[in-house]
Amino acid sequence: MTELTAIRACLTTINLPEGGNLISHDRVRALAFDGGTVSFVLEAQNKEEAGMLSSTKVAAEKALLQLDGVRQVQVVITAHEAKDPPNLTIGRHPEGAPKQRQIPGVKRILAIGSGKGGVGKSTVSANLAVAMARQGWKVGLLDADIYGPSQGHMMGVTRQPASPDGKIILPLEAHGVRFMSIGNMLPDGQAVIWRGPMLMGALQQLLMQVRWGELDVLIVDMPPGTGDVQLTLCTHFDVTGAIVVSTPQDVALLDARKALHAFGELKTEVIGMIENMSTYICPNCGHEDHIFGHGGVKSESIKLGIPLLAELPLSLDVRISGDSGAPIAAGDSPTAEAYARLAARLISAAENSQST
Repeated sequence: MTELTAIRACLTTINLPEGGNLISHDRVRALAFDGGTVSFVLEAQNKEEAGMLSSTKVAAEKALLQLDGVRQVQVVITAHEAKDPPNLTIGRHPEGAPKQRQIPGVKRILAIGSGKGGVGKSTVSANLAVAMARQGWKVGLLDADIYGPSQGHMMGVTRQPASPDGKIILPLEAHGVRFMSIGNMLPDGQAVIWRGPMLMGALQQLLMQVRWGELDVLIVDMPPGTGDVQLTLCTHFDVTGAIVVSTPQDVALLDARKALHAFGELKTEVIGMIENMSTYICPNCGHEDHIFGHGGVKSESIKLGIPLLAELPLSLDVRISGDSGAPIAAGDSPTAEAYARLAARLISAAENSQST
């Protein structure tokens, strides 16, 4: 019998007119396979695009009918009206929450933090999520950087999520990862100007109102610093562990120490540190240089007795892939391999911990 994974793999070969494919741009909804029939909804961004997707629909039907066990394909094209966004009030004051709140279906919550901005924390979060998904885990990614959301752009899906009832939010999906960012729920360019209580309320909504489904891990891309989001997440939710990202230079490590201290005060285990932008190798001559210094995070991790999980390179390809909505971990470059090793290490540690 044809598995849904094989069907999804087939749909990744069906390209969209604007680039990307049906799966990477999260256009396939309600995918099912029953009694030889594949059925799904092909979601367009608007009515104009819906009219252009007829040839894409035909291509998908032809490709799926070539799979073993598929006898019939049923595809329906739908489109959201741009004037009818999800009827959600994001940013209200927080509701009462128990000391440790569980997210239905989510086995683990992994917080990715940093002491300061600009160290590549969001890039690490997106690529780690993709790398873990490629190794078979069910992964969610929450952009908790409310003031500076970027994950929608980095994952290549900038449209709004769906909400069937104005309460439940259906997560977006790209590169095998379910994700949610408040940036996908606001008009382009609109700033979030909220005080702390509204910020905390928005985080609770994004964690509890999103229908994440069954996940092995929910990666939370935290804002830089040690503020309201960190406090809310670690006191109201059962966070499995945290990873602190830093660049090697002293000024970044000063702030990284503050993040480590904050997680300690919040009784959240720091499972490791990552040195990002650790080294730069010239693509023309192969010369290796340490633009931001080297080894600072390793020294700090040894001093504190915290594992150094990875030393990730500074690479132009990382920036290009992130800007294009295709995280570098989705490919096969040396940097993608570095993320694959990081993902394998974290998965192995989690599974070993669960078995003991």
